[in-house]
Amino acid sequence: MEDVAIIGIAQHPFGRFGDKSALDMGLESVREALQDAGIEWKDVQYAAGGTRDGGRPDQLCGKLGPIGVPFNNVYNGCATGGSSLGACCMAIKSGMADIALAVGFDKHPRGMFLTTVKDYGLGQWYQDVGFLATVQFFAMKAQRYMHDYDITEDALIRVAEKNYFNGTLNPKAWRRDGLKYDEIAHSKMLSNPLRQYTLCSPGEGAAAIVLCKSSIAHRYTTNPIYIKGIALRTRAFGSLEVFTPAKPLDDTAPTPVQMASQAAYKMAGIGPDEIEVAQLQDTESAHEIMHMAETGLCKDGEQTKMIQDGETKITGRLPINTDGGLIANGEPIGASALRQIYEVCLQMRGAAGAHQMPKAPKTALTQVYGAPGISNVVILAR
Repeated sequence: MEDVAIIGIAQHPFGRFGDKSALDMGLESVREALQDAGIEWKDVQYAAGGTRDGGRPDQLCGKLGPIGVPFNNVYNGCATGGSSLGACCMAIKSGMADIALAVGFDKHPRGMFLTTVKDYGLGQWYQDVGFLATVQFFAMKAQRYMHDYDITEDALIRVAEKNYFNGTLNPKAWRRDGLKYDEIAHSKMLSNPLRQYTLCSPGEGAAAIVLCKSSIAHRYTTNPIYIKGIALRTRAFGSLEVFTPAKPLDDTAPTPVQMASQAAYKMAGIGPDEIEVAQLQDTESAHEIMHMAETGLCKDGEQTKMIQDGETKITGRLPINTDGGLIANGEPIGASALRQIYEVCLQMRGAAGAHQMPKAPKTALTQVYGAPGISNVVILAR
């Protein structure tokens, strides 16, 4: 099947924007992405969009022009944007469309994401023991991982410090003031080992990506970015994932991140040692550490030395979350994965400005993880 090329990218800044609606943020992103691709809305033959709290994405059709374009509303937790992108890729690869558009936007209320046990088919006991608050669950998972692979809180703090610093260089990031090691280390402990400043915040924002079949990409750009591999996986029995009500004694089950990564590498025909930049889900800094190994970018336990040696900094061997990640940008769920795509495309174009890597990378990986144990991985090349 034919490869898919990215020809247009856009991101609305992330943060808080008063009375401005999520739909309007999405609209701005779509128009900017279309302009970046040098096309008009009428040229789009398929679209997919996702949001959690921003309304119905297909409302954009009324604002852009009701032209009858197929538009799929998508929701897959924090993997929503990756799922929208995947739907567009499938539309192009199947021959349904030559040009497609993926968009995501959100505007979350302040405070933690609210859900109920009924949303995920869980018993009331799951909420009563505190795991419905995902910070509690992620803290438990982080504690186990840190114990098993001798990772200390120092690594969590260093990851957060790196991402806050990267955010100071990114004009579209929410947290642009930066935080130093001691400020993070002495911030309030919310659920051991997760502190206030090692966690991301729900926020507002939007992003959009225009794609086309690779054989026509030259009509729109001299610098296309190709999606070489893309995969979405849900959890396997025995994998300890968010909203998992139980875990068997067997610890051998692969995680959805591992399964999605392996499938994406296979599709792309490359291995993790060929990735030059990565965007990983850093809902909290322990997640970035775990996902480094789950995506194959290192082995379990190697993260401590990599982080201490600065390998994951913008100037390092394998930069991770060069735009500040979720920690500096916050998370508007529908837009999160598409923000990652936007960032690595900037890096590969050599157009990331102050947060540009020393050398424009030829390959990139993006990874998101959402409830209840869903992961999307994308491998890109130029």
